[in-house]
Amino acid sequence: MDARLDLAMRASDQDRDATLARLAAGYAEGRLDRGEYDERATRAATATLLGELASLTADLPAPSTRNRATPAARAERDRRDLRAWLREWLYWLGGAVILTAVWGTRSVLKGEPAPYWPLAPLGIWAAVLVAIAIWPRGDEDGADDADGGHKDS
Repeated sequence: MDARLDLAMRASDQDRDATLARLAAGYAEGRLDRGEYDERATRAATATLLGELASLTADLPAPSTRNRATPAARAERDRRDLRAWLREWLYWLGGAVILTAVWGTRSVLKGEPAPYWPLAPLGIWAAVLVAIAIWPRGDEDGADDADGGHKDS
């Protein structure tokens, strides 16, 4: 098929959305200033032909897929993160056993139950683990580093 014929084809909403996304990426990367972005975005939203859309992004580099994680890679990263998070809870449980044993030994030696002081460190530790679970990642595409933003030790 002739390239000129493609550029004369009518643009779809999906074509306009893809162009707007590419313009937004160019703006976010600093390749377009605000005024230029606004002008091109307005023209993209009202474009009727593929050629009009192509001219709006002709001076921008092709979108990078370097840092885009595939759904399978994201699923594997999520499984790895879940395993690491559950492993942290096992460490917490081990710490709880040790601290409670220390508290219990002191209470027995004193002959009366002491205030349960392990509650403070265990509570803080648990709050951090819960925060890790509910805090937004900030990297949904695995762009933090080569292994998807997570370091296993």
